[in-house]
Amino acid sequence: MRANIRSFKNWIARSLFVLLGCSIFLSCSKTKNSETNSRERILINSDWYFFKYASQADADSLIYDVRPEVNDSKDDKVADSKPTEAVRVDAKQTVLKAWVLPTGNHFIKDSEKRLIRPEGNPGSDFPFVQADFDDSSWRKLNLPHDWGIEEPFQEGWESEVGGGMGRLASHGVAWYRRKLDILSDDAGKSIFLEIEGAMSYAIVWLNGNLVGGWPYGYNSWQVDLTPYIIPGGVNQLAIRIDNPPNSARWYPGGGLYRSVWLTKTNPVHVGQWGTVVTTHNVSEKSAEVDLVVTVDNDSKSEAHIEVNTTVYALDKNGVQTGDPVARFSPEKVIVSALGKTEIKNSVVIDKPALWGPLPTQIPNLYLAVSSIQKEGKIIDTYETRFGIRSMEFDPEKGIVVNGEAIRIKGVNQHHDLGALGAAFNKRAAERQLEILHELGCNAIRLSHNPPAPELLELTDRMGFLVVDEIFDVWERKKTPLDFHLIFPDWYEQDTRAFVRRDRNCPSVIMWSYGNEVGEQYTDKEGASISKRLRDIVKEEDPSRPATASMNFAKPDMPFSEVPDVISLNYQGEGIRNAPAYVAMKGIHTHPLYPDFHEKYPGKLIVSSETASALSTRGTYLFPVFAGSSAPAMDGSGGDPNTKYVSSYELYTAPFGSSADKVFATQDKHPYVAGEFVWSGWDYIGEPTPYYLSRSSYSGIIDLAGFKKDRFYLYQARWLPDLPMAHIFPHWNWPERVGKLTPVHVVTSGDEVELFLNGKSLGHQKKIDGEYRFRWDEVKYTPGELKAIAYKNGEKWAEEIVKTTGKASQLKLSADRNYITGDGKDLSFITVSVCDQEGIVVPRSNNLIKFSIEGPGEIVATDNGDPSDLEIFSSHERKAFNGLALVIVKAKQGEAGTIKVIAESEGIRKIATTVQVK
Repeated sequence: MRANIRSFKNWIARSLFVLLGCSIFLSCSKTKNSETNSRERILINSDWYFFKYASQADADSLIYDVRPEVNDSKDDKVADSKPTEAVRVDAKQTVLKAWVLPTGNHFIKDSEKRLIRPEGNPGSDFPFVQADFDDSSWRKLNLPHDWGIEEPFQEGWESEVGGGMGRLASHGVAWYRRKLDILSDDAGKSIFLEIEGAMSYAIVWLNGNLVGGWPYGYNSWQVDLTPYIIPGGVNQLAIRIDNPPNSARWYPGGGLYRSVWLTKTNPVHVGQWGTVVTTHNVSEKSAEVDLVVTVDNDSKSEAHIEVNTTVYALDKNGVQTGDPVARFSPEKVIVSALGKTEIKNSVVIDKPALWGPLPTQIPNLYLAVSSIQKEGKIIDTYETRFGIRSMEFDPEKGIVVNGEAIRIKGVNQHHDLGALGAAFNKRAAERQLEILHELGCNAIRLSHNPPAPELLELTDRMGFLVVDEIFDVWERKKTPLDFHLIFPDWYEQDTRAFVRRDRNCPSVIMWSYGNEVGEQYTDKEGASISKRLRDIVKEEDPSRPATASMNFAKPDMPFSEVPDVISLNYQGEGIRNAPAYVAMKGIHTHPLYPDFHEKYPGKLIVSSETASALSTRGTYLFPVFAGSSAPAMDGSGGDPNTKYVSSYELYTAPFGSSADKVFATQDKHPYVAGEFVWSGWDYIGEPTPYYLSRSSYSGIIDLAGFKKDRFYLYQARWLPDLPMAHIFPHWNWPERVGKLTPVHVVTSGDEVELFLNGKSLGHQKKIDGEYRFRWDEVKYTPGELKAIAYKNGEKWAEEIVKTTGKASQLKLSADRNYITGDGKDLSFITVSVCDQEGIVVPRSNNLIKFSIEGPGEIVATDNGDPSDLEIFSSHERKAFNGLALVIVKAKQGEAGTIKVIAESEGIRKIATTVQVK
């Protein structure tokens, strides 16, 4: 069995190396310097100075807007609790909202609704925005930066931050300052600051001038610095971040947690996210490619220009190869002064290399290189990465990509990266996706916000299907200070910006403009808001469906009529409808797939959230529930003393279902396009059912990246051709000798025989509607469990679990022993606590101390234990059920050998090496 898994992992690694090659550095639409230096896009993540106020009470008064008083900060509400009405307050002080709102004018369609900036320059006399302010005592750091992940966890029910937001102080007010290098030669250019993510209520000053800002913490946005630039002089940038407490249902992070760019262009240039590529009549023989290029003219005179676009194939390294595969016909246009224009064009590409999801298709990519010429000189060059694919949403067949029906085997992913927090790191995100590939996952729902652009670069080249989502709330709130406060003013700007940034990414197959919003409860009023958002999405991108995920709205409600796709959270399998749930408070729903299918026979149905099963890796509680799905409660799947949930994978959130129940319901309704499991990985915050913990229990994979037993339930279903078998629980139970200790086996086979110390405990055949093999009457005896799985009468896979000896050695295993010395690349090193035979001791919790030698740094440690409140930056970590993790990086600009050392009392220290290129 292990050999089979290793072979499969090696196959994945080889396939990804061939298909992925080197990372593409920028976003779906990216820019490149031409030979005339017409456009520069400069990453300015280094050399920032940072200051954070000790408390909200100490902060300055340069606020975006006033906020309601928080009277109830309790954050342990069940996730499907009904959202409530907003609380409005009137400002009795000067707020900067009126100066910030015009930043979004570019995304307001009706010009009469665009905002006019008031007179005045608020904050100009504040010291932090002044060029001569001495910030040398501030902390110097590089971006991306999440200030919350650096903080210690807060403990107890009376803590300032509860379990819902991860017990980390991500709230607060802080400033970032940096000098910009603007040359004298830049005079006359248009210069923009691009921020890929700032959490939240960001406001920008340059040289003492309030430039603009953006309150929503997950969107990417830009401000025009041009009017405030001093070419050849000192240009001081200052950014204020104000992240409210009680503002999220999960850990949001805080600060400039994604990359920041400076873009310099000539006054006539391709606009922000200014290209749109769509494909039509796609086949293996040919494909029609339509291109729209939006050109901005920031000058005071009209411009006579010519636009040329050439298409190249991208090779395995993400680099354009060989001769062009197509050329769009040149287009000559006149762009009015201070205006813009759209150039539309089409071309046919013969024998296109199609983009499609792994493992049955290949994610081939193309690059459109657009240039603007004026008076025979290239004045701008803009690159757009795209893929050619056909996509159908069939109400019976499901999602059809390039003629192949693709069953959605998806997961939901929050934006944090475990011990690294919200600060985006491309390698950490890639590792998450690699492990999901191993699971058999082919689709990601981005819950519940736009991701870092680099994440979509990864899904594009790794062949995942993506549901891109923007809002968790609209006008009704889920937490007191969440983004319902800004929705009325910003929903159009946020929605249009969200779609424009990501619409050229071939991995994105669907837009979601809402998740479990409170407007499901408000009849026609809520449906009207939904239609308004859907229409905006469709205006920006008519090529993809738009949806909103529903956990309450029923088929006969107005809300359900609006989305293009029926996107259901838990309702398909039924909510609190199984015997173990019926007495619980909350939403109660029978399985609704048939009802929605009957009401909307022309619409595709997908389960956007399924399961919400809960478990703590490697922990097994007794007795074991005899059925297939039950809520995790104290004494029944849950232990309030340890704050652990049993890994028998039968227990769920109050509104959830086990994987077994979900599988059975979907198998009864084959027209359902598939599922997105809640969730792929554990995430920081929302630790249902034990809110004194730090992180969720719902992941198929724990926070450190270690697989739970549920991983193998999904792998057996999603990779039916992979020979595998998995036994749980472990077999170290000295206190249970002679007691009933159920043994469960999951396999992609159709028969299993289980042996205990060589004696057969019986041979079972797979039964329709059941997805595991259960031996619930096994009495514990130390020794060896062996499962032999068969398929079609032939031996298929084998798994052995043994009672181990005492912990006597450590083993270190790096996911990569070669990394780049750029200060960003990471190696994730697993520490296993083993007996003398090298078998992981499953209940060991040794304290492990880490040290490092050479040109590297320890970034963080973890163990996947949701109740572990040791700060992530600690160099000491208890193993949890035999495993721990240390994350290391190279020092920027250095090379050589990093030596990582682990030691534990009574066990010989051990080391492994990571080479830095």
